[in-house]
Amino acid sequence: MIQTSTSSRSEDAEPKKIFHHINGLSAYGRVSGIQGLCLDVVGLHPPPTIGGCIIVRGSSHKIIQAEIVALRAGRATAVGRQELDGLSVGGRAEAEGPVSLYPCDAWLGRVLDPLGRPVDGRGPVPRGPVGRLLRAAPPEAGTRARLGPRIDLGVRALDAFATCRRGQRLGLFAASGVGKSSLMSMLARHADCDVAVIGLVGERGRELREFIEDDLGPEGLARCVVVCATSDSAPLMRRDAALAAMSVAEHFRDRGKRVLLMMDSVTRFAMALREIGLSAGEPPATRGFPPSVFAELPRLLERAGPGAEGCAGSITGLFTVLVEGDDHDEPIADAVRGILDGHVVLDRRIGEGGRYPAVDVLRSLSRTVPGCLEPAEQAILARARRILALHRDMVDMVRLGAYRAGSDPAVDEAVRLAPLIEEVLRQGKDEAGSVAGAFAALAVAMGPPA
Repeated sequence: MIQTSTSSRSEDAEPKKIFHHINGLSAYGRVSGIQGLCLDVVGLHPPPTIGGCIIVRGSSHKIIQAEIVALRAGRATAVGRQELDGLSVGGRAEAEGPVSLYPCDAWLGRVLDPLGRPVDGRGPVPRGPVGRLLRAAPPEAGTRARLGPRIDLGVRALDAFATCRRGQRLGLFAASGVGKSSLMSMLARHADCDVAVIGLVGERGRELREFIEDDLGPEGLARCVVVCATSDSAPLMRRDAALAAMSVAEHFRDRGKRVLLMMDSVTRFAMALREIGLSAGEPPATRGFPPSVFAELPRLLERAGPGAEGCAGSITGLFTVLVEGDDHDEPIADAVRGILDGHVVLDRRIGEGGRYPAVDVLRSLSRTVPGCLEPAEQAILARARRILALHRDMVDMVRLGAYRAGSDPAVDEAVRLAPLIEEVLRQGKDEAGSVAGAFAALAVAMGPPA
């Protein structure tokens, strides 16, 4: 009896030891299927959430980071940040914390990937004390600061015809090969800001060094943080390049800096979202873009702008939009135009005529112009627009000889002054400008009103 009692007490104690060790174990799931860009995972614990991150271990010790984009009947669908080569069904998947960046002032002058890893061959980057998630909400609309004073962008065509205020967001709409990169380099070097953050989404790999070394140069790069995901990167990395650039800009804004954020391009960001959405099973809607794309665009773009009330920092955003076939009414361009505070149009015909930057000033506008120009400047701007618009309407008749000089004083004035205004708009990459200088040059070119 005594022996039996002792044995019973020992058996009662043993399960407690077993459960003690089990509590220290970590749970993981398994890959149940792989198709295209996506992989399915089952058995994750705790239950996964949309946007959650996992690590998948494949053959040959390959480790892939992935993000959960869909949940269906106990199965999680994830998209990898790297190619899925080397994975197999049954591979182990573990939950991981959300992706965070740790920016600091030492990031200035560096070129990074969306995860904050250096791609410029200059060694590791320092880690800031506070992490920032790639996804964040903009400041509350009711407590957000108002736009600041006007900002010198350093490009006369923009300073005069699309005058921008601190915290404003402008779209640069252009087809490929019209000079977006050159214009961005001018803004990075000459704009009146403390920090410039450049997000290159889907950039051509061979052009990265050319843009940094030739267009930006040492002077421009010194006050820039460049976040890049090349065109051969996974769609999740291309999407995260835009989110990471915005997070870095928010870091400097919250520290009271005047930030200029340039993103090239929102179109390729939307294309990455389309690849992710269609792979996750979303139905194609407008021109093949799933509905989630048009929900994601304002979530990104609204993060730029002034900070919360009392914050001295701001993010002035310039977002390029690639218009395919010069179609400025395609879905992404139309959606972005409705979100931003103005748009700048680059025209291929102007560039072919030899005038750079190839800004079509008559089709460009800033919605904040009435609040940042003096009455005299507004009069100069209105007169310049009137002259250029009349010249555009009559130039073909003048060339064909269908108009006789002296028939209309307004047309004669437009024919005489339009080339002088165009010369003011012509600007070299190394030439800096200002709002006051742009209006002074226009006033000199046009002379006193008749």
